[in-house]
Amino acid sequence: MNFHVLTLFPEMIENTINTSITKRAIEKGLISVNAVNIRDFSSDKHKRVDDYPYGGGAGMVIQAEPVYKAYEYLVNHIKSQKKDQSSLKKPRVIYVTPQGKIFNQTMAQELSLEEDLIFLCGHYEGIDERVLEMIVTDNISIGDYILTGGELPALVMIDSIARLIPGVLNNEASSEFESLKDNLLEYPQYTRPEVFMGRKVPEVLLSGHHAKIEEYRRKQSILRTFERRPDLLENAVLTKEEREYLTGLSKEL
Repeated sequence: MNFHVLTLFPEMIENTINTSITKRAIEKGLISVNAVNIRDFSSDKHKRVDDYPYGGGAGMVIQAEPVYKAYEYLVNHIKSQKKDQSSLKKPRVIYVTPQGKIFNQTMAQELSLEEDLIFLCGHYEGIDERVLEMIVTDNISIGDYILTGGELPALVMIDSIARLIPGVLNNEASSEFESLKDNLLEYPQYTRPEVFMGRKVPEVLLSGHHAKIEEYRRKQSILRTFERRPDLLENAVLTKEEREYLTGLSKEL
């Protein structure tokens, strides 16, 4: 899978992505991350890409032309890498903006099926609306708060999506049995020693009885979601027995 980032600060992407799991995935050829500097496509001799907003107001706005030229260059680059030109489609362009839909695990799973993704990172007061209308397919936010630019949210999404690509995680089960599986938070985890400062590992986890361990973990996931993120339970995938367990928790309040 190929990630492409249109940004004013490519070093933010490059310095962060070349670490840990994503670095190993790049070295294995499972993913690629390409940061394109929007300033390289400025017609200004000082490589300026922003200007004052029409109508007045605070701050500066990124101009349409360098963004479109950077996008056009990137699309042509992606096309040139494809052996089969007959089934080409324009890649999805994600504008990282607090005005977008909130990113979640379902989105990550959907986006992980794409071959190429382009992330457009804004700065200042935003980007000229005309070029957004021309190239953006998805407006996505990582939360209801404001950051200085789109690079950190783009990195968050790349990390979340990349780990779903087959082979990226050393343990293939890790991405299947984790937080937000079936819209539930992950159960508590324990490791050695069995007793730490008087606190014992739950006996069922030491029993070796896999069915009982699975039942215990599912109930712990439901309990933790009920306590910490009850909003997730509306769309949680639960059996009839698990629904009854959840109803019992509600009655205990």
